[in-house]
Amino acid sequence: MTLVDSNVLLDVVTDGETWADWSQGQLEQAASVGPLIINDVIYAEISTRYSAVEDVDAMLRNLEINVVTIPRSALFLAGKAYLRYRSAGPRTGVLSDFFIGAHAAVEQRPLLTRDARRYRTYFPTVELITPSESGG
Repeated sequence: MTLVDSNVLLDVVTDGETWADWSQGQLEQAASVGPLIINDVIYAEISTRYSAVEDVDAMLRNLEINVVTIPRSALFLAGKAYLRYRSAGPRTGVLSDFFIGAHAAVEQRPLLTRDARRYRTYFPTVELITPSESGG
């Protein structure tokens, strides 16, 4: 199973000029290996582009992406990683990235994302699928 970050899904659904082709190709490649998943946090992030929950659900069905629950151990890890991040001084990052990174770390799932910096720093064991790793 591959956890798909919201930025990749938004590239595809908005046909983003810069990243849509890369993101679509990586979704297809990841799907050929196993199921694609998102969690509730990612669902909330992508929902901002839609006017109805049924539209979000239809898009996810079309892309064959399942929504899964974040395990409590990942929620705990996200909180601890976020505290470490905040202790380094004033920060503007949001907690959602920590939920996503911790989810991938605890369940040992690859994470398909374009935004690897924070994940690499706070969740170094997570296998990241990013433009730099895929030659994009």
